[in-house]
Amino acid sequence: MKKVLFICSCCLFLAACGGGNESDYDKYYDEDREQVAGEADDGPVAQTKVGADAGVNDMQDNAAVATETNPYAKGEKLIAMSDCLSCHRVDEKLVGPSYKEVAQKYEFNDKNVDYLAGKIIEGGAGVWGQVPMTPHPNISREDAREMAKYVLSLNQ
Repeated sequence: MKKVLFICSCCLFLAACGGGNESDYDKYYDEDREQVAGEADDGPVAQTKVGADAGVNDMQDNAAVATETNPYAKGEKLIAMSDCLSCHRVDEKLVGPSYKEVAQKYEFNDKNVDYLAGKIIEGGAGVWGQVPMTPHPNISREDAREMAKYVLSLNQ
């Protein structure tokens, strides 16, 4: 019975986190980035378009506002736009550990930010049990670092 449950869990995990056409992911990722930036209710961020049409000055202004209000907001938005929430939650273990469990395990420093960014991009298994984390090679190193910073900030 345990084997059947384990196999079913693995199949559900793979179906929820993996697969998909690379170009579909890129399209989804870019569209959601524009949508999330447009949905913000806090001043200049709501008026700034993020994406291919945004100017360098607009993007710098957007980053400055996000840094002033919440320096980890970008990472939180990137997580919301990705498939991370199909396996992770902030406060509770789902398929993988909760973000707060990860934040409690790893000290917030550059070494751990880089380590977790690598895990986001490359995937992995064994640290939190036998269920593997699906790799996300389409996420840039910079975005993965922002996501890791947000997760680690939950223990501060």
